[in-house]
Amino acid sequence: MRYVTQKGDTVAKIANRFGTSVAGILSVNPSLGRKRYLVPGQVVIVPDTVSTYETQNGDTLYCITRLFGVSLQELRLANPWLGSIAQEEMLGPGTALMIPPTCPDGIVRTNEEYTPYDLARDTAALQESYPFLQMVTIGHSVAGKPLRAIRLGNGRKEVFYSGAWHANEWITASVLMKFVEDMARAYSEKEKLQGYDIEEIWDRFSIWIVPMVNPDGVELSVLGIDYAYPYYGEVLAINNGCDNFTGWTANIRGVDLNHQWPALWEEEARTSPQAPFPRHYGGPYPLSEPEARAVYEFTKGHDFLGVLAYHSQGQVIFWGFQHMEPAGSEEIVRRMQTLSTYTPVHTADSFAGYKDWFIQEHRRPGYTIEVGVGVNPVPIEQFDSIYHQNQGILLEAPLLFERYITV
Repeated sequence: MRYVTQKGDTVAKIANRFGTSVAGILSVNPSLGRKRYLVPGQVVIVPDTVSTYETQNGDTLYCITRLFGVSLQELRLANPWLGSIAQEEMLGPGTALMIPPTCPDGIVRTNEEYTPYDLARDTAALQESYPFLQMVTIGHSVAGKPLRAIRLGNGRKEVFYSGAWHANEWITASVLMKFVEDMARAYSEKEKLQGYDIEEIWDRFSIWIVPMVNPDGVELSVLGIDYAYPYYGEVLAINNGCDNFTGWTANIRGVDLNHQWPALWEEEARTSPQAPFPRHYGGPYPLSEPEARAVYEFTKGHDFLGVLAYHSQGQVIFWGFQHMEPAGSEEIVRRMQTLSTYTPVHTADSFAGYKDWFIQEHRRPGYTIEVGVGVNPVPIEQFDSIYHQNQGILLEAPLLFERYITV
C-alpha cells in the first residue's frame, strides 16, 4: 500500500497507525533508514498487513468506527483525505477506507514520539471524552503555537507540573498527558488510581499541567524543518548547517528555556554560550522568550503550593537552590525517592532554572525530575518504566505539599 505522509508523521507513527512495525516499513523503504526525517507529501510503502473496507450504502464514519471498534481520530489519521467530513455524513458506496488496528490503551499514544500535533489532537479528544476538564491557553511560542494548560481538580489548593522544556525531552510531555488521561478516567468512573482516592484529590486540589513548554523545539527535534519554515535559515545557522536536530534542546531561536530564569542568571550566563545555540544559551536577558514569559506570568497568577518540572534523563530529583528551599522540602523528596527509586540531589551544577526561580521567589518547594536513562531523546521503549516510576509522585505531590508546607 502507498501512503502519502502528512505533517507530523514519523516512521513509528505510520507503523502504529497501520498495525505494522518500524522494521517492516524500513524493509520495503530502505531509503528511509538513511534519512532522519520524513517530508510531507513523501510516498511511503506500507507492508500489506493493512485492513481495508469498501463502504456500503448508508455508511457513515460513525457507523464504521462502531463496526471496527476504532476511534474517529484514528480513522481520520489513517485516511487523511476524509478531512472534515462529519461523522454523520453519508459516504456513499464503493469508497476504500484503510482501517487502523484498534488501540486499547486509550487516547494518548505512548509508543511513539510525542509532538505538538499529538498534543493538539489529544487535548481535543480528552476534552470531548471528559468535558469537565478545564483547558486554557497561557501564551504562545515564538512560532505562534499555543501553550496549553490543563486543570485536574476543583480544589482551592493549587500545584503545577510542567514538561518538555527541552526539545529532545518530548517523552516528558507524553508522561504528563497520560497522567491527565488516567486521572480524568478515574474521576469520571469514580475509581481509585494506584490506591489513591481520586475524588478526594479532585475536590481538595487543582493540579495544573503544562505538558509541553517548548512546542517549537519539540517539533524541530522530532520532525525537522524544510526550506519553507519561517526560521529555516536561522535554525540551520545555529545548528552549524546540520539538518539533524535530535540533539537540539533550545526553543526555535536557540534559547534554552530552563536557563531563562532570574535566579543567578548572570552567573549561569558567564559559562554558557554567548549567542543562540542548540543548547544551554540563556538568552540575551532573563525571560526574553515568550514561552518562559508565559510560564512566569502563569505562575505569578496562581498560588502554587509547589511545582514539579519534568526533564530527562538521569533518574534524579533536584530539590534545592542556594538553601532557600523551605523546611519540609527534604522530607518531600525522600518520599518521592521511595515512590520512584530516583536519587535526590540537593543542588544541580547549573543555575537559572524554573524550579530555582520558584524556590527563590516563593520559598516553596520546587523539584526538577529527570526521567529515564541513556542519551536524549530517551527511547520510547522506556515509557512504561518511566510512567510507573512517576505516577505515584504525580498523584501524591499535592498531598505532600499540603502536609509539609505552611501557607
